[in-house]
Amino acid sequence: MIGRLRGIILEKQAPNLVLDVHGVGYEVAAPMSTFVNLPAINDEVSLFTHLVVREDAQLLYGFSTIRERLLFRSLLKVNGVGAKLALTILSGSDVDDFARSVQEGDAASLTRLPGVGKKTAERLIIEMRDRLKEVSGAMGLKPVVSEAAKLAGAKDEASEALVSLGYKLVEAEKMIRSLDSDGLTTEEIIKLALQRH
Repeated sequence: MIGRLRGIILEKQAPNLVLDVHGVGYEVAAPMSTFVNLPAINDEVSLFTHLVVREDAQLLYGFSTIRERLLFRSLLKVNGVGAKLALTILSGSDVDDFARSVQEGDAASLTRLPGVGKKTAERLIIEMRDRLKEVSGAMGLKPVVSEAAKLAGAKDEASEALVSLGYKLVEAEKMIRSLDSDGLTTEEIIKLALQRH
């Protein structure tokens, strides 16, 4: 695995650049967040890299910070997100904004990113929420949990609890939707749902 490269920039044509490292020219694709901060051609740069080996190609991706590379690697683990889409996501959103959107369940801001539809945004929120918790220390992120996200979390937990009690998911969600559960804890929502049904 090639984890880092330091060399002279020979070519720049977004999102690709060619880096001369001791006479070897490496083709590297970089998100716009990295690309816009690159020095001029013939100047030296150091990039954190990630190598993707496919049957038909070996592709190298470069990032100006560890945080960007860490987020890129986490995105690759999301079902349906390949390197191209992960690069696009990083090009359209910085690490903190993306993390905030996921933590707050803000699908609308994610769908504004090129190539991210409603289903992909929902999948990113579901799958990346736990991954962001795992990598937040390394990424230097502080957990941002809005009141709306806390309430949604209580409703989700209550729904899961009802399913574990034998209710079907659709039925559990319908039970919770029928309640005026704003501001209630998970336990209070469960009790109210069971009393009403």
